[in-house]
Order: sequence, then C-alpha cells, then structure tokens
Amino acid sequence: MNDNRDKQMSQLSDWIWDLNGYAAKVPFYNADDLTMREVQNVFQLDPEPPQMELNDYIREAVRKRDLSYFSFFLHHFEKRLNGVIYRFLTRNGYDRYDPARFLDYKLEVLQMLLYCLPKFDPEQETEFLKYAKHYIQDGLLFCRMMGEAGSFASLAEYRRVRQIGAIYNGSGKKCTEVVSEFAAQSGYKDESVSADELLTIARRNRSIVSLYRTEQDEDGEETDEDVTRDDSWNYADILWKGIQAKTVAAAFEQLSYKEQWYLEKRNAICMTCGRVSPLSTQSTFEDLAVDFEGTTASGAERFYRRTLDKLRLKLLESGYIHTVTLKQTECRKKNKKIAAAVYLYQVDNDGEWGEIRFDFEKGTAEIVKLADWDTMKSNVFAKTAIRFVQGLPEERLLKSVVVPFESETLGK
Repeated sequence: MNDNRDKQMSQLSDWIWDLNGYAAKVPFYNADDLTMREVQNVFQLDPEPPQMELNDYIREAVRKRDLSYFSFFLHHFEKRLNGVIYRFLTRNGYDRYDPARFLDYKLEVLQMLLYCLPKFDPEQETEFLKYAKHYIQDGLLFCRMMGEAGSFASLAEYRRVRQIGAIYNGSGKKCTEVVSEFAAQSGYKDESVSADELLTIARRNRSIVSLYRTEQDEDGEETDEDVTRDDSWNYADILWKGIQAKTVAAAFEQLSYKEQWYLEKRNAICMTCGRVSPLSTQSTFEDLAVDFEGTTASGAERFYRRTLDKLRLKLLESGYIHTVTLKQTECRKKNKKIAAAVYLYQVDNDGEWGEIRFDFEKGTAEIVKLADWDTMKSNVFAKTAIRFVQGLPEERLLKSVVVPFESETLGK
C-alpha cells in the first residue's frame, strides 16, 4: 500500500519545536525491553507544562507555528489516548501484554495528529479532537491492517474486506449469497477489485488472524472510538449499585493505567461501557502476573488488593461514599452448618474497631462494641454491616470484606 503521509509532513518544515527546560518524565531505559509504564507515559514532560485548556494548546500551536504547544497538548491528552488504544486493542482480541505493539499504535496516532494539525483552523469553534477524530480512527485501522495478513491497496479496500468478512464469518451462507448481501449493504461497485476478490482475501486472512472479532454495528460498518470524550464512565450502577457515578469515575481516573487495568481484568468489567462479563471470564492472579511485568501470582494479588484500598480511600475522601470494613474473628458450626460468628467492623478505614456477634440459628445480631466514628443513636455503620452479613448465604460467609454505601444513608 502506498503511504504518502511522510512526504506531506513537509508542511511542518518551517514550524519551530523548542522544549529547552523540559525532559521526559519517564525515559526509556532499554529500547529492546520496553515496559508498559514507559510506553504509556511517552509524552509526559517534566516539569509540568503551563496550564491551558486542551484545545487552546492546539490553537496556540497553529497560530505560532510552534510544536512545543503540541507537546503540551500530548502531555495532557496522553491518558485519554491510552484508553482509546487499549479499548481498540482489546476489542480486536489483542489483550495480551505487549508494550511494543501499544507504542506502535500510539506513534501511528501521533503521525495522524501531526498530519492534520496544520490543516486545523484555530479560529473555528470546532474542537481539534472532533476535527481529528477520523484521522485517529484511520491511524488505528492502518496499524491493525499492517499487522494482518494480505496486501491491501488502500485503507478503503481494507475496510471493505473487513465488512464482507464480517458478513461471511459464521453466517453459513454461500459465497454468492455473501457477495450479494455485501453489495446490497454497501452499494459497492468497483471494476478494479470485485466483491468476489474481496471475499477471497477475507477468507484467506480468516485462518491467520481474528479478523472479524470487531466492533460492528447493525449496518456492518465499524463504529468509531469517541476520542473527544474525557472517559466519563457510567459504570457505578453495575460496580456498586446506586453509588454516585461521577464520584466513582473521578476516583477511578486518578488511578494509574496499570491499576485501572487490574481492576477491569480481575472483575470482568468494562469501566468504559459498563459491560459485565461472566465471572468465569475474570482473570486469575496467575493471568495477571503473566500479562503485566511478569510478576508472581502472589505479587499480582498484593498489587490488586493495594489498588482496591487506594480506590476506596479516594472515594472516602470525596465525602459521598462511606465504607464498613469487616473481619471475621470467630466462627462456630453446629451439625456442619455455621451457627454463629463474630465480626469486627471499622468505620471509613479509621479508628478503633467495633464488634458484632451473629446468631444465625435465631437470625439475630448484637452490637457488642460500637466502632469509633459510628453514629451514636442510629448506628448506621453497624447496621449496614449486619444487613450485609445476614444477607450472605452460608457458603459465601466472608472472612473479610469492605462494604461501600452512599453518604445519603447517614441522613436516613
């Protein structure tokens, strides 16, 4: 495939780029052994660039023909870009730990942004990311295309191969039927490459790469990643029913890419769209150890637990969410069934622990000692703990757990 973008980059030849006084915040230590931390922070600068609105960096870059402002833009856009690339890769089956591939995609997007930067009118009201949206999507598709088998004359041809391949895959239809359906859907008419030839390419590639595990809408067109949004994830109703979505999103965004990745994989949940997969698909700590930095399973579990604690503390700081931490200290069985148990409970991860005794035969609970910071009259934290433990089936009676709930409960 012919790619003339390098020649078109000459439009930036008279632009300046002076970053004296700045250095890479996370430099590469070994080019032959990249880490995810390095590639996800490749645009980070030290010290912090001057604070501006994201779009204002681009306007200044174009007005002054100064790529330093573009570097400042990348510094602040990078975390969002990491999410865009990560979701694109996982949707297409590339969910293994591969820093080199991640960097390839990132640099391809960088090239597309540089390509469309001089074309952007700084006086228009349209945001640069909305203007560049399709360029970014083309960059991601171009990278994926280069990693797949076959030779494509253009990105447009590659899109058509993907579309006809999606129709063919798993349909059980004859080739003639697939070609007819593709022609009807797309209105495709091209004398240089027939629909039959496109299907032949798709079938040949099908046995080599997972071509058709893709994001298709009902019309067979691939849906674009919305790169303009700032990852306003609405998953709180799924993660913790009823808890403030914006508060959880704000706390989650403060976590590192690695911490976010661990939470998503271990809990089999997509924080972006709220999709929850069956628990059978959740990553084991052994899987997490292999996928990230080659640590041990116990090391992955410790990191995951620390990440949960970090997220919990950030939510507590918001004031919208409270937690009750429970630890089982005693458990008595009768006729092979749990008859009684004793739990210590702590309020908002702080203060002296309280104590609650449960009699599961009678279905009662007694607050033996009130924890520090629990409400004196309504005992909200203790009662939250009691409701939670009594609602568990015997086989799910936990040794330790953190129970979150909304701050509005305190006023009830």
